[in-house]
This record gives sequence, C-alpha cells and structure tokens, in this order.
Amino acid sequence: MRRCLSCLPMGTTAALPIEESFVPPAALLSLPASVSDNGGFAKGSIDLGGLQVRQVTTFAKVWSTTQGGAGATFFKPSPVPAGFSVLGHYAQPNDRPLFGHVLVGRDTSGGTGGALLAAPVDYTHVWSSPDGAAHFWLPAAPDGYKAVGAVVTATADKPSPDEVRCVRADFTDTCETEESVLSSDKDGFGAATLRPAVRGIDARGVHAGTFLAQSSATTPAGASTLVACLKNNSASYTSSMPDLAQVNSLLAAYAPHLYLHPSEPYLPSSVPWFFENGALLYQKGSPTPTPVAADGSNLPQGGGNDGGYWLDLPADSNQREKVKKGDLASAKVYVQAKPMLGGTVADLTVWVFYPFNGPARAKVGLLTIPLGEIGEHVGDWEHVTLRVSNFSGELLRMYFSQHSAGTWVDASQLEYLDGDGGGSSRPVAYASLHGHALYPKAGLVLQGDARLGVGIRNDCARGSRLDTGGAGRCEVVSAEYLGVAEPAWLGFEREWGPREEYDIGREINRVARILPKSTRERLAKLVEKVFVGEGPTGPKIHGNWRNDEREN
Repeated sequence: MRRCLSCLPMGTTAALPIEESFVPPAALLSLPASVSDNGGFAKGSIDLGGLQVRQVTTFAKVWSTTQGGAGATFFKPSPVPAGFSVLGHYAQPNDRPLFGHVLVGRDTSGGTGGALLAAPVDYTHVWSSPDGAAHFWLPAAPDGYKAVGAVVTATADKPSPDEVRCVRADFTDTCETEESVLSSDKDGFGAATLRPAVRGIDARGVHAGTFLAQSSATTPAGASTLVACLKNNSASYTSSMPDLAQVNSLLAAYAPHLYLHPSEPYLPSSVPWFFENGALLYQKGSPTPTPVAADGSNLPQGGGNDGGYWLDLPADSNQREKVKKGDLASAKVYVQAKPMLGGTVADLTVWVFYPFNGPARAKVGLLTIPLGEIGEHVGDWEHVTLRVSNFSGELLRMYFSQHSAGTWVDASQLEYLDGDGGGSSRPVAYASLHGHALYPKAGLVLQGDARLGVGIRNDCARGSRLDTGGAGRCEVVSAEYLGVAEPAWLGFEREWGPREEYDIGREINRVARILPKSTRERLAKLVEKVFVGEGPTGPKIHGNWRNDEREN
C-alpha cells in the first residue's frame, strides 16, 4: 500500500490532490508462480548485476509550494529498507494524487572492481525557496562515481554525507529530463524528473524515480551531465520480467475497456476475420491479387516496407462495404510483451485492428466540416501500452496512441470501470470517431491550433465497448524474451492498405468553399501536415516495437 508520511496541510484553503495517496482500483490478481529458475517478477527487488535495488513508495514530505499554479511537493523516501541507501529524493506536481517511487540500492557485488556505492564528497547548493523553508542540493560524486538525483532539506545546513549515495559510473547511464515539476522564471530555478536518454528493448538504462534541480544563478555549467540514471549490468537483465502465465494474469487485471463512439461505423475485427472475408494481397507489377489465407501463412515475410506488396479490401463492392464496417463480435486484441527501462518494467502493448479508417472532419469556429475522402484508408492499427512495475506487478502508466504519436498517462490519472461487476476495475480508453486515435477521457480533442479555432476533430464518447481483457479477446502474439511463436501475419512488414493520394487543396476548396480563402489555406496546411498518402503498416514496423513510445 502506498502512503504519505507527514503529509500535513500545506496552508491552502482547499486540499490539493497530492495530499492523498493514490490507491489503484485496478486490483492485481494473484500471480501464478514463475516457471523459470531465475524468475523474479514482482519479488520486490531486482539485481542489476551486483547492485540490488528496491522500489520505495512511502515518503516524508520535506517542502511544498503552490508557486506556478498547482505547484509541487518534494519528499524523501521513508522508511528505507534496512541495508539500503537513498540515491535521491522524489518530486511531484500537486495536481494529482501522490503516486510514485524512488529506487534505493545495496551493494551485493562483494567489492569486485571497487564499491558500487559511495558517499558524496560534498554538496553544491542549487537554490533556496524565497521563504527559506527549502534548500536544494546536488551531490558532488567522488571520482569514478555519479550522482543519481538531487536532495532537498528543510534547513540551510549542508546535508550529511550519509543522506544519499552516489553510484559507480559503470552502473550508470545517460539520463534526460522527463517532466517539469517546478520552475521559476524569476531566478532561473527548475526541478524536473529524470529518465534514461535511450529507452528500448535492448537498452539498459533504469528509471530511478529521482529528480534534477538546477538554477541558472548557482548551478555549475554542465551540472545535468553530473547526474545519471542507473544501469542494469546483469547478464540476465530480463530475469525480473513476467513469464507467459503472469503476463496473462496482468492482462486480466489491467487490459482496458475500449469505448467506441456511438456514431462509429468502422468497427474493429480480428485479423483472421479480415482475411476470411476476402482481404486481398497485391504485388507490384501483377494485375491479379491473391486471397489471403485465414492465418496469413501466404503473406511475404520480412523485407521491410519496400512497396512490393500491400493488402486491400475484397474486390466485390458489397463484400467490400461489409468488411469496411468490421465485426465487433470477432474483434480481438494482440499483445506484445517487452522489457523496458533496463528490465525493471514490462510494457504490454495492446494492438487493435480495424479493417477501415473513416474520413476526417475539421472544426472551424463553430462549424464542423466533413473532409470528403481525406483520412480514409484501409487497415488501421492502434494501440495502448500498459507499463507494469517488475518490482511489484503494479500498473504504473498507460500510453494512448494518437495518430503518429501519443501520450503517457499515470495510473492515478486514468479512468476506471468495473465492467463485470466483480469489483476489480480496469482502465478505460476512448477511440475517436472515424480515426480511432485513443484518449483517456471522453470529449473533443482538437488536433491543430485551438486558439484559432481550426483543427481536426477527435470526438470520443461511450458507445459500443470492447472488453480487451474478456475471455477469448486477448492474445499474446509476441514476447521475444520468452520465445513466443509469432503468427505469420505479424511478419508481414508491408502496408495493410493501398496508398491513398489526396488532392488536398482541391478537396478543401470543394468541401469548405463557404470559408474565406485565408481560412481554407490555413486548413489545407493543417491537413497536409496531419495526413500522409502511405497505407498503414503492421505492428512490427512501428517504432515502438523495439523502442519506447513516441510522445506528442
């Protein structure tokens, strides 16, 4: 259970969200025992190759401010497990319930190559709050070591050398700032959370949960390079990943309820349903397409997206219209499980297939303007990603794909639904009308310049629901670290629909001829930026297949 120690009222008339700890409504089911000899999923600690780390989620508040709107609160981990050392403090904006962690470390290497942890030789004072209630410090690491995070104190006295430990450089990796926690233009102070700069299946950087504090007035040049994230040096860095039975338990606990818009005509389907109902394989230079086998076994494998092959709807017009509408009854989701952040989290990417993506609609002031055929294409793949802690099995965040990028949302900010009356809630995702981009809340999201009132509409509301965790709805199709056999269709790396060519200028002039010329031109530029002519590719060609998600 997460809790905040000493989270006292902070002098505001209304309680801030951070004064309460987030209690996940998505309850994790009992996990089956690991079938592997080295399985360590959800065991509480992870061995990084001689540096043992644990995840601490309980905190004592050091300082809070409402500066800059909601402001931020800064904490030290407390209590710390016996034998472990603090590596840095924790910070979070006040506009959400307290929900986070920092890693603490213990050297279990036996001294091979020198101690993995060392006390700082000094501290650099970064900034003090105007009221003198908070003082920020950057640990000065000994030669051959790196600081992993900043320290905040309630007094002006320099922290004790025992407050934190620095980490031997070969157990650290390059980091970057992730989210601004607090900033002050007046004196150039800023605090931001940290994450590994390189994030992917094979990357070893570990997210420690700490933050960096900087001030243009006092921080030495290049201070950000003095702070690092951790690095997993274990030869079996995936040993804390869930096995297949555990992956399925996690999906039963966390797989989202997907709401389609009430007016959505283009529904998802399973991949075999798409093939069985007449999908065709075309080859460049050949006038005669080939029906696709139900399991995709006659699809060309590998080779990248070279333009040599593509899929399309059935040639018969009636069957074509049937397939475009999809089949919710047969719809399934397809899951890739992969290690991220140095094997300390498991990303479960939940892919949804739609046979057809509908036309776009624009919003110009109070007007909604259908954009003709712009935005239509065959074969639409969308996804969410569940990021799960390998320390605890807890859902940390969920990613929502939105056209060419997307956004991460912390578990504390998700919407949850008890879909089966069993008392265990799971997160909710909303698919936008026609385009199927995914969002955490219902409503209108305008893609474009909201200030000018011109943009592409993404309308989300509760219509039909796809329970992606329901019986027979969820299939793990890839887990490289487990050697899961992948279906043949997953190896098809070409386009799942023909390339669509739009004469955007002519189409805008046709559908929006009542608008002033300057507004039509602005809308045309936006449409050209958003829509491309290439057909969509399957999951394996997307950049997130081996790397972290791309953010808006």
